[in-house]
Amino acid sequence: MAGGPRHVGDVMTRAVVTVGRAALFKDIVQRMAQWHVGALPVLEGDGRVVGVVSEADLLPKEEFRENDPDRLTQLRRLSDLAKAGGVRAEELMSAPAVTVRADATLAEAARIMALRHVRLPPVVNAEGVLEGVVGRGDLLTVFLRPDNDLADEVRRDVVDVLFPAPVEPVHITVAEGVVTLTGRVDATRIPLAERLVRGVEGVVGVDCRLTVADKD
Repeated sequence: MAGGPRHVGDVMTRAVVTVGRAALFKDIVQRMAQWHVGALPVLEGDGRVVGVVSEADLLPKEEFRENDPDRLTQLRRLSDLAKAGGVRAEELMSAPAVTVRADATLAEAARIMALRHVRLPPVVNAEGVLEGVVGRGDLLTVFLRPDNDLADEVRRDVVDVLFPAPVEPVHITVAEGVVTLTGRVDATRIPLAERLVRGVEGVVGVDCRLTVADKD
């Protein structure tokens, strides 16, 4: 894809293991073990995501199996205690699910995952129907872009826009995702150039060696 991944839909996993509301505790655990996943979207009959059941949702059953919590713990952990007694997915899941859209940028998805503390949010359409899942590893694939692709995008979308001919050319080199800029340019545009290059997806770092061109 020209320009590399831009949106969640470019990197998400489309084959997803799911369960329905009535799925039983043991079946959920078996599916997680079989498919090596830590969370499963819970779907309605039409494929709409109504929740997510994760390992964290299942652990209270073991934690409180032989533990009689005191009153303070009961008040503080009402949700976990309810899940400890749950048997079906609808009793165990976290709802509503934290989801992302396929047209969300990778930065937007990463921000949602960080702020909401989720590792594998479902990807849904406008009607809430499941389209895939996206994980942290999926978001990191953008950093696998070849250096020459990064150099081409920096040249096309940043350098050629900020420093068009006949200005003295800006030289671009990229090594292991680190972009180095050299050349003599208008001083007012140097900070903007560095910021825009840093915003190119897949760029690991920027070594800005641009210097100020002499005024005629």
